[in-house]
Amino acid sequence: MMPRTLAVRLAVLSGVALFGGCTASPRQEAAPEASEAADTVRFSAAQVDHGGVRWSEAKLEAMVPTLELTGQLVPDEDHTARLASPVEGRVMSVSVRIGDRVQQGQTLALLQSPTGSAARADLVKGDADVASKRAALAYARSARERAERLLAAKAGARQELDRARADEELAASAFAAAEAEATRARAAASQLGISADSDEVHLRSPLQGIVIARDALPGVVVMPGGALVSVTDPSRLWLEVAAPDSATQTLRPGGRVTFTVSALPNEVFEARIENVGGSLDPETRMLPVRGVVDNRTGRLRPNMFATVVLESGADTQALGVPDAAIVLVDEKPVVFVATPEAGGGARFERRAVRLGRKDGARTLVTGGVRAGEKVVVEGAFAIKAQFERSKMAEG
Repeated sequence: MMPRTLAVRLAVLSGVALFGGCTASPRQEAAPEASEAADTVRFSAAQVDHGGVRWSEAKLEAMVPTLELTGQLVPDEDHTARLASPVEGRVMSVSVRIGDRVQQGQTLALLQSPTGSAARADLVKGDADVASKRAALAYARSARERAERLLAAKAGARQELDRARADEELAASAFAAAEAEATRARAAASQLGISADSDEVHLRSPLQGIVIARDALPGVVVMPGGALVSVTDPSRLWLEVAAPDSATQTLRPGGRVTFTVSALPNEVFEARIENVGGSLDPETRMLPVRGVVDNRTGRLRPNMFATVVLESGADTQALGVPDAAIVLVDEKPVVFVATPEAGGGARFERRAVRLGRKDGARTLVTGGVRAGEKVVVEGAFAIKAQFERSKMAEG
């Protein structure tokens, strides 16, 4: 018979072995099976479905290579008025704010100035002088007519008629000079927005549009040329783009470019190229390009940033993949090539690729993938995450 102490020890060891055998199986389960190569990973059918992984065969496609550039919408300077103070004076009031819509001729600000007072005095004096000279001319004309009648009736001398005619000519000249001076005074008063009733300088909008800048503040003394208010017609905008010299051959005045803005991501807008710079910027080595945008709908706003798409070459045959198929690994672009396996699973190989031009939501691939290979087009980030987990487990 076995001693009691030895029997107890054997029973304990048997229990430990039995417990260890029961807990070993969970440790053997792994999410996807790691491949022998560091650039591959396997997914089961369930993992493929859970990660939303889809792949399609890479094919040669006819594409128009495009180039995406950043642009900006700015006010059309041909339809923008940047109003400055015409005189030295004090700002009395400002009746508009940024974003307000204004009508042509609407008063934007009032200024008080000695120049305005002098212009009003010239205006009143000019009108009074015209009235005086008009009366003198009427009197001289009637005197000349009376002298003609007396001479015809043999009741007056020829000398009197000659004197009356000379007086009329002098009165006519004085009247013409007074009218010229009054016209000058009225023009000066009109430029300052002054009427005979007030000597305040009225700053009026020369066009219909919206206020995009307001530098005028009530109570501030401004000098001639000091910026006060800017108004632009928003129905026309400029699209400004800095293009690389490689795109200059496709940019011609009168051509068309398309662009999008982040505020309206599902809409594509169009601009007509109006001007292409004559030389590259010496610092950025980029070519300034300006297009005109028809914005009569008012959906676009000045100073919006735009993503501009330029056609950068002739039609070509190339491998194209959706933008979602490309991910960055260690700051380098890669795609995942799928090899389907029995049961719905798949093995995914990580491939570094060389990228070409963009064509809408697709990118040309110039190296790393061959026609006919199956490229992951959906769920690439799920595969990338598994690669990163495998890398951490190895570390």
